[in-house]
Order: sequence, then C-alpha cells, then structure tokens
Amino acid sequence: MTDTLQPRQTFGPLLSAEAMLADSAGDAAFATTLAKGLIVLEAFDAGAPLLGNMEISVRTGIPRPTVARLTHTLAELGYLRYEPTLSKFGVGSRALRMVHPLLADMPFRQRARPLMQDLAVSVRGTVSIGLLDGPSVIYVETARSGDVGPHSPDIGMPIPVVRTAMGRAAASLLPADEAAQLGRQIEAADAAAWASDGELYRAGLAQCAQRGFCTCFGEYMPSIHAVAAPLFRASRLKRTFAINCGIPEFRLQPGQLEAEIGPRIRALAAAIRAMVHEADATAAPRMRHSRSAP
Repeated sequence: MTDTLQPRQTFGPLLSAEAMLADSAGDAAFATTLAKGLIVLEAFDAGAPLLGNMEISVRTGIPRPTVARLTHTLAELGYLRYEPTLSKFGVGSRALRMVHPLLADMPFRQRARPLMQDLAVSVRGTVSIGLLDGPSVIYVETARSGDVGPHSPDIGMPIPVVRTAMGRAAASLLPADEAAQLGRQIEAADAAAWASDGELYRAGLAQCAQRGFCTCFGEYMPSIHAVAAPLFRASRLKRTFAINCGIPEFRLQPGQLEAEIGPRIRALAAAIRAMVHEADATAAPRMRHSRSAP
C-alpha cells in the first residue's frame, strides 16, 4: 500500500496524564486512579492494538509501575487481555459492553442506513454518520459500496475535526461560545494540524452556513475527497452529528464534489432529520463561527 493511501496523522501525541488531570487537581471528588485507568484504555488504537507497559507509559506519561498495576487490574476485569508470548496487552472484549448502551441510544442510525447505502452504492464511495467528541469525530454508522479501496470507515473509528469535512460540518452546529472553545481544544490537541489546516477548518464552517455542506480535498487522506453536511444537534444530551460521503479521487470529475455530491449529501441529511423529526441543522451554523473560532 502506497503512502498516498494512508491518512495523515489523526492526532498529535497523546497529552500526558499530568496535563489531562491538571484541571481536576483541586477537585476532591475527582477519582484520579479511575481517570488514569481510562487514560490507559485510550492509549490503544488501531495502529497499536497491542502495547507493553513501557509503551503505555510513554504514550500516557503515567509512570511504568502505576501502569503495571492498572493494566493488571484492567486485565483481571476483562477490559484488557494479556498476550503472554509478547508480554503485551490488547483491549478486551468486556470493553464492548460500554459501547452498546451509547449506540443503542442512537436508534436513528438503523433507520438512516438504507438511505446511506443507496447513496454509497450510487457514487461508489462511503457514507457515514459521525458524533462530535472534542477535537475528534467518532463514526457511529457507516455504509459503503463494494469497491471503495483501502479506506473503510468503521464504527468507533475517530477522525480529526480540523482536517475532515465531517468534523467541520459537525462543528458548524455549535453555538458561538462552544465553537470558540472547540477551536482552543483542537489547537491544544494538535498545534501542527491547527497551524496547517485552521484556515480550511474555518472555511468549512462558512461553507456549511452558506451551502449546507462543506468539502475536503484530501486534507486527511490524500486519495479520498469528501463532502459532509451538518445533521443535527440532540439538545437533550448535546450530541452533535454530521454525515459525510467519501469518494476515491480518481472517480470524481472536476467540480463534481461541489456540484453533485454536495447537494446530495445535504438532501440526505435533510431526509434523515425529517425521519427522526429533528429541526433543520442548517439553521444552526452561522457565519460568526468562521470569525469567532480561534
């Protein structure tokens, strides 16, 4: 597989445990040991499915002896599994139990999937729904044609807000104060990405306000061009969703993404909102976001 098929680095280095816990230092009710255990779980990703204690320590900034106690406990509980031949740990099957209640609370995904599948097959690409989670968006549903190449989004996969159409579309639904806060979070998580793609991020917010969708021409994965539309913001839990369509670059004609695929993903978003009786998401994005985001 060539380098052109690989996504650019999704995030910067993991923040150290010290940095992540600093804001809660004065909170007597904050369970520091629990927080460190969750940080250990988040050290694993698709690029590093197996990690040793020292690798986890380097990734998180948590001292190795503490990591050893945490991984032992998590393995005993089934949230990690131990591979004795490699002296490394991987995420255990019990971790899936935490995912199911969240996904079950989004029943619109299953109702939207046939519409997503129709578009994915029609354009020979992928169509996915993402949930905004700080400086990342996490896929919660996806549909694909049978020949999309090496890029296969999957449920639970995180992608960066700043470098993706999906992320920009989701961010466009935020009120101005939350949009500004998100900009600061993105910069803190990956200053290099913010410096290189911050202007494109702000342009994406403006595109959503003006056209109801935004584009991404390989900023995240060079061989894939994408378009995304704001979906809706669930007011009860403040969950913010967007929907995207990714297509291999070689399958697109000049101008096709903006003239054809963009309006289709915007229409699909509207159809899904109507299906779940949500308010029009394009009413929420405002041009002020492009000015106020840091």
